[in-house]
Order: sequence, then structure tokens, then C-alpha cells
Amino acid sequence: MRFIERCKNSIKAITAKKRSANIAHAGKWLFYFILIGIIAGTGSVLFHYLCEIGKHYFMDAFAGYRPPAPSGEHYFLPPTDTPLNKWLLLILPAFGGIVSGFLVYTFAPEAEGHGTDAAIDAYHRKGGFIRSRVPFIKTIASAITLTTGGSGGREGPIAQIGAGFGSFLATKLKLSDRERRIMLAAGIGAGVGSIFRAPLAGALFAAEVLYRDPEFESEVIIPAGISSVVAYCIFCLVFGWGSLFQSPDFLFRNPLELGPYVVLALVLVATGIFYIKSFYGITKLFGSMNIPNHFKPALGGLCTGIIGFFLPYTLAFGYGFAQKALNNELAITVLLFLAIGKIITTSFSIGSGGSGGVFGPSIVVGGAMGGVVGKLFHQMMPGIVTEPGAFVVVGMAGFFTVVSNTPISTIIFVSEMTNSYHLLLPSLLVCSLCFLVSKKWTIYKKQVKNKIDSPAHAGEFLVDILQAISVQDLMHLVKKVDLIPQNMLFSDFKKYFSETKQHYFPVMGDDKKLIGIFSSTDIRGVLFSKEIEPLVVMQDIATSDVITTTPSEDLNTALQKFTTKNIDSLPVVHNDDHRVLLGMLNRREVIAFYNEQIQRLRTNGG
Repeated sequence: MRFIERCKNSIKAITAKKRSANIAHAGKWLFYFILIGIIAGTGSVLFHYLCEIGKHYFMDAFAGYRPPAPSGEHYFLPPTDTPLNKWLLLILPAFGGIVSGFLVYTFAPEAEGHGTDAAIDAYHRKGGFIRSRVPFIKTIASAITLTTGGSGGREGPIAQIGAGFGSFLATKLKLSDRERRIMLAAGIGAGVGSIFRAPLAGALFAAEVLYRDPEFESEVIIPAGISSVVAYCIFCLVFGWGSLFQSPDFLFRNPLELGPYVVLALVLVATGIFYIKSFYGITKLFGSMNIPNHFKPALGGLCTGIIGFFLPYTLAFGYGFAQKALNNELAITVLLFLAIGKIITTSFSIGSGGSGGVFGPSIVVGGAMGGVVGKLFHQMMPGIVTEPGAFVVVGMAGFFTVVSNTPISTIIFVSEMTNSYHLLLPSLLVCSLCFLVSKKWTIYKKQVKNKIDSPAHAGEFLVDILQAISVQDLMHLVKKVDLIPQNMLFSDFKKYFSETKQHYFPVMGDDKKLIGIFSSTDIRGVLFSKEIEPLVVMQDIATSDVITTTPSEDLNTALQKFTTKNIDSLPVVHNDDHRVLLGMLNRREVIAFYNEQIQRLRTNGG
């Protein structure tokens, strides 16, 4: 009885120790994710300050241009009395391009373009590693690009700030590539969730934007959620609580309204494809120009300024005009010019090598196109489409779904950003249709199709797939071979060897069952020693320590046996009697079979 009692006490002690270790492990990671949230939130505050101050001095005090702000944001400094000078608006983006181009291409070339794509690439292909200088250069370069009139969003820079710190922290702590990737993604979620005041969407976005298929990186959601909540709280403590936009209390009450929403989805798909084609067409054009990279953003800024000279509302962020669209304060022609002009100015500003995000402009373009469709249907059927502004909200969600392949997080994003949760049903319909029709296009070129295609998961899926396949499935590839009698003289074997293409030779005993094996390499010692040939029988050359596999074994186990002794062919023996040889299985054919299964999975997935 005392012995049983001691065993029980030992088990309790071990369990308590294990529970304590788990709590300590969870506490350590919780601390890391909170720290990432603090840095990302602080980075969002700093970046927002830089943008507001730059906008005041460059666009207001210098050029006299004062674009409206969304309801959730307010001017830090009182507006000046400087009269609007469109000629200064024409050259201001070029000036921003010169400064931005110098910073980026001198100190961190990977900070050019939209930063979310760079973070996605680091997750999949670089073990989550981002150089520590990148977030700082991205912050300054983006603030200059966007506050001098360049068209872009804030999510790219802030995504790289959060991702960069997550990567830096993991590197300093000497964590694994997998852990670094998780911390990088947590930084993305924290940055995006805070700057757009959408913490839930930020966490989901970090997990969803990595793939083209509707697939989430499940191990990222909780870490990104923790970091996003912390970053959001820090940002709102400084700038106030509430959503970025404020929309009327739109309600969905009439199923007949779904018809116009279907039309909206098709319009958004066409506009989104135009955005992607325009963006990468201009990117390719600037890439082919034979001028130093440092000056390309300036040329792109000049092109942006020319459009801004005629359409000033296409410059900078444009969130204030999205707010006006929500309030039904813009005419159809203005909304149309805002959408098309914003696509072109963003393509020139970012595609030329300038620094900024592509999510922000997508919100403006999608909202504007939603406003166009909503107003047109309101004129044609006012009894069904009663609130054109509702189409602005749904247009924001649908358009970014088209260009990013992130339908779920985008629906939550727009709901949190507009504080409007009553349009989830039409948003779900429009985003689903947009995703299905446009899934082959994306603004994020570094996205991969799914986890199978991600280098970050290559090893995991190799094991998973191999464990799902048994040697039985490859029996058609198992080659029948002759067994060499154990008492065969080497001189007799030489004649047999000269007529065969075999490289591995199983040896049988008197009962016709497997007792050993040798390879063509093993006979070299005897082959060049003529004097001992008559004395040697094949049992002397064979090894009795035979590594075998059975039809019931999985392919992962079989491949491990191939690599244990670095052999190219493995004897397949009967499940019940390991001395009964069924044939030989070649490593090359196992790998070829695995590649066929991967290709089949990809084809079925497409």
C-alpha cells in the first residue's frame, strides 16, 4: 500500500511540475506578444503623428490643399490660410519621390513599394527574417511619400514596423524560424489592427493575407489577436476611441436589393482587375526604364502630380472623401473620377518605387465605385435601393477582396472601420462573388496558393503526405528480382553479374528465404583480388543485417530507412514473415511517386 501511495504522489508531483512548466511557457509567449503589441502600437502612433504633421506643413501650409478627414480623425494643428496653389500640388509629389527614393534605395531597397508584400515574402521564403533597419526607413519614406501628395495607404508601412520588430525580437532571442514567422505575423496584425482601429480584423488579416486560397494560418491568429488588442489600445489611448469612419445606421431589409449587390460585385471585379493590371503594368514600365532607381519615385510623383493638378482629391490618403461618399455628399461623376484617378495615382506613386500601402487606396476606390452603383440604382429603383451609402460600405469590402483574396478579414475590417455591422449579409454575398470570380488575380504577388505551396510548410507536408501513403500503394513499382543462392561461387556470380542491370542482390538460404543482401559496390574488393575468387561464396559478401520494409509500413518510415544507410533500393518483405521477399523498391521511384501526389493535390486544389 505504501508503494502505491508513493507512486500516486510521484505522479501528482510530475503532473504539477508539467502544469507549472506549461504556465511558464505560456507566460513567456504572452509577454512576447504583448511586447510586440506595445512596439507596434507605439509605431502606429509615431507614424500617424508624422503623417499628420507632414500633411499640415507640405500640403496645407505649402500648397494650400486641405483634404477632408474621416470622422474618426481630427487635425492636430489648426489649418492655415494659405490659398490653394495647384502648380505646387503638381510638383510636390515629385519632391516627395526624390527624398523617398534616396532613403529607400540608399539604405533599404526592400522597403520600396507596398510593405505588406515584403512581410508576406519574409514569412514564406526568408524564415520570417526582416532587416532591423527596414521598419525605420519604411516609416520615414512612407510618411514623406504620402504627405507630399503621393497616393497610398498606411497599412504597408505599419505592417513592416510591427513585422520588423517581431522578427528582430525573435532573432535576438535565438528562436526558431517557425517562431520568428509567428512573431512577424503577430506584428503585421498589431500594426494593421491599430492604425485602422480594427483589432479583430487585423489579427484575421495577418493569418489570411498569406495565401490566395481562403485559408488561414491557424497558429498566427491567437498571437496576432493578443498583439493587435494591445496595439489598438495604445493607439486609441493617444488618439481617442471609436472607428475610423462613421456611417449612418444602414440596414438590410429587402432581399430584392441583393440583385443590385450582385451587379456591384461584377463592377468591383472589373475595377479591381483594372487596378492590379494598372499597378503592375506601371511597375513593369518603371522597372524597364534605364535610369537610376533613386530617381524613379520622383518621376512617378510627377505623374501623380499631373493627375492631382486636375483631380486634387486623388492625392494622399483620400479617407475624407470616402467619408463623404458614406454620407452621400459626392456626385456620381466625382465618385467615378475619384475611383479611376485614385487607381492611377496609386499605381504611379507606389509602382514607381515610392513607399506606401495598397489597402488604404482600395478602401477609397471600392467605396467610390460602391457609391456610383448605389446612386445609379437609387435613381432607377428608389423603393428597393433606399440608401446608396450602404453600397459604399459593401463596395469597400468587395473591392479589397478582389485585389487581396482575403474575403473574411475584409468583411470584418470594413465593419469595424465603419462601425456598421448591419450589412454583413450583403457584404458576405458580394465578397464571396468577388473572390470566386477574381481569385486568379492579386495585388500581393508574394502570396502563395496554399500551405502546400509555402516553403515555410514544405517539411511538414512532406511528412504528412508520406505518412498517408503506405508501401502497399507502391507495390506496382516493386520490382521482382532473382535471389542469389548463399553457396554460389563468386566466379559463377561474375557471369550472372555481367548480364544483369541489378545493383542490389538479395541472398537466399536453403529454404529459398532471405538471409542477407549485398550491392554491386560490395563486390569490388573481391573483383580485383583474383587469387581469392575461387574461395569466396556469395554468403561471405552479403550482410545479414538486412534493412527491409513491408507493405503495411508508411512511406515516411520507408524513406527514413533509405537514408539510414544511404541505400538506393530497399527489400520489400511479407508482413507476417520478413524472410519472404516480395521485391525491391527504389528510392528514386518513391520520390517520383511523392511528386506525383503533390502535383495531384495542387491540381485538385486549383
